[in-house]
Amino acid sequence: MSQPPAPAADGFRVSESAARRLREILDEQPPAPDGEPALRVAVEAGGCNGFQYKFALDHSVAADDIVIPAGTARVLVDPASLDLLAGAELDFNDSLMGAHFTVRNPNAASSCGCGTSFSVE
Repeated sequence: MSQPPAPAADGFRVSESAARRLREILDEQPPAPDGEPALRVAVEAGGCNGFQYKFALDHSVAADDIVIPAGTARVLVDPASLDLLAGAELDFNDSLMGAHFTVRNPNAASSCGCGTSFSVE
């Protein structure tokens, strides 16, 4: 039986497929002395539409990071990024166009063709 995605701060959620893929990625990582990393989701200035999403494995959790459960893994978001991710969902798509994490963001007024950059009004 599948579990619904875990709710998170300000409505940022992680889909079941994203949590499952993150677990697969983490299971492939060699053990680290500082513990298991988390997936950091950040929004940075740049990209063809003004903002772009950045995804990276991160061992450091800042004091003001929001830690979002993703199954047995964790997703980290800094407060500034969370403002632009409120109500959004981290998902994982595996299609003929490729496999990748993506963000379904209701705050995005427009986005680029690849889905990694967006603008807000």
